[in-house]
Amino acid sequence: MENNLKVQTSDKFAVQHTASLSLFLYPTSLHIFARDKNQSITAVHSYERVSWKKLEDILSSDSLTKLDIPTKVYLHEELFTLMPGVFFQQGKEKEYLQLAGKLPSSPHFFNTGVDSNNIQLLSCISEKLHLQFTKRFSELKFYHGACSFLSYLFKERFNLIGQEIWVNIHDSQCYLAGFTDQELSVFNQFEVSSKEDVLKYVMILMETLQHDRNHARVTLFGANSTNEITEEWGKNYFTNFRLLRPHANQNYGPGLSLEKSPAIFDRLRINVIGPGQ
Repeated sequence: MENNLKVQTSDKFAVQHTASLSLFLYPTSLHIFARDKNQSITAVHSYERVSWKKLEDILSSDSLTKLDIPTKVYLHEELFTLMPGVFFQQGKEKEYLQLAGKLPSSPHFFNTGVDSNNIQLLSCISEKLHLQFTKRFSELKFYHGACSFLSYLFKERFNLIGQEIWVNIHDSQCYLAGFTDQELSVFNQFEVSSKEDVLKYVMILMETLQHDRNHARVTLFGANSTNEITEEWGKNYFTNFRLLRPHANQNYGPGLSLEKSPAIFDRLRINVIGPGQ
């Protein structure tokens, strides 16, 4: 377990001065952000190549998660749905979410409003996983991991052209968003193991939305040496293709910058700009 842990701290980090935590749980990794009373990030603990089955061991042993302080958990759970905020009613989560896939036997539901609550992002986790967190933290809030990417997209809405496809690759999955005339038409998550998989899903979405490959703009986050996605590769298929690294709006403690760890930085900074972080 310890071999999979990478620790980064600010020059003046002291665990007792940590005021809150943000946990980002991906299919095969966990990243823990510590913040001080000024909401500056003072430490990051990153666990790679871990399964959710090992989560309880990490929560009970990591020096940050031993702290009982306000904690926000961002879960990149495959089961989620979006619905208009005006139609959302508390207590009907099971009815809404069971249309998206099979629910765990004892689900714990949670939802997040995005786009000024015009859209509700609804998801759930098993009661077992929920208990693992509640045993550790008395002040706890859950979010689906997609809320940050969606919030970023809605902030960019008025910079969009008529036909837009946005891709955010993380671990072995990617979020895919399609906009038509600055309105979100499709949002989903897919398993991807290669750049060819990414291309396949973008092509399917373009066909679904009747977007023109010579006009639509395709924007992708998460390109790296592992997936071998480059602008040159993308422009073989799309006239208007670009790779972006989103601007981070976080404050860091002295001596700490995720820029020094591109793999972590590229994956996470799209996830530290959303609601309530």
